[in-house]
Amino acid sequence: MRIGVVGLGFMGSTHLQGLAKVSQAQVVAVADKSEARLSGDLSDIAGTLGIQGLKMDFSGYRKYTEFEDMLADKEVDAVDICVPTFLHAPMATKALAAGKHVLLEKPMALDGAACDALLGAAEKSGRILMVAQVLRFLPQYQCLVDLVKSGRLGRIRSAIFRRRTAVPTWGAWEFDRSKSGGGVFDLLVHDVDMALLLFGAPGALSSTGYENLTGGVDMITSEFYYENADSVTITGGWHHEGAYPFSMEYTVVGDEGVVEFSSAGRPPAVYWKDGRHEELPSPAVDGYQAEIEYFVECASAGVTPERCLPVDSAAAVKVAKQMVDAREKRGERIACQL
Repeated sequence: MRIGVVGLGFMGSTHLQGLAKVSQAQVVAVADKSEARLSGDLSDIAGTLGIQGLKMDFSGYRKYTEFEDMLADKEVDAVDICVPTFLHAPMATKALAAGKHVLLEKPMALDGAACDALLGAAEKSGRILMVAQVLRFLPQYQCLVDLVKSGRLGRIRSAIFRRRTAVPTWGAWEFDRSKSGGGVFDLLVHDVDMALLLFGAPGALSSTGYENLTGGVDMITSEFYYENADSVTITGGWHHEGAYPFSMEYTVVGDEGVVEFSSAGRPPAVYWKDGRHEELPSPAVDGYQAEIEYFVECASAGVTPERCLPVDSAAAVKVAKQMVDAREKRGERIACQL
């Protein structure tokens, strides 16, 4: 499948490195407003995973400063969209209308209405749309999903998902909630998607926290209320501009044991109530490569990406938006509506 990558910042460069390992994919074009980046010089970018000073060989690619010119390229079968968040939905809609398959970086959009419109555009186009919810392809989270869904942990009594980092400094748009969604959409939409995958949509939710985007702080702790789980918490966000390290982790307590993981040095493991300690399989798999491979397989075959459905990604956006809205009510429980 011939792919064009749009947006050559941190996520675009990350996807390009993943694409280089996917035998079924051939990058044929790149698009960005920056002529320097189109030359392959990505040394100005940085991100949560520490990719810096990168230079790539784009000599074999067609280069576009205008997205519409890439869409007019008949040699491009699919586009991989890695642009600022507020451009996700409009650019994906244009790509689908142009007959391209679309892999879209998370979050799908910034509100439910935009997500629903994009779902409609995908259905009308007959092309494959998939949002890059990379946690669904990371072994550290796949083993959690398998364990919880198997029922081996018994009833879930507590599930805590935490994700933190310094505020990204990719552009002024990051500090504008109407364009980035803040730390909840940038970071915690991953964990919202994981909670929905494991437990479904909550009946209600509540949030507390603090937001000062101009100061680089956006913190939230949200409680999801379920009939089938006693306590589900999503917490974290942006911790000022600067050196604060990225981390992601979870702790899930069931009647039969506890499963825990932290990117700060605790591989996924189960601590059973009978005293046994079991490390879970966590092979060294590139999650970005895995999600791209899956998208290419689905798009090539023209089949729905059941492992990462667009409607699920839309639900994560809708819940994330309600989390932010609930924070203004300072812990008041509100009904969750999808």
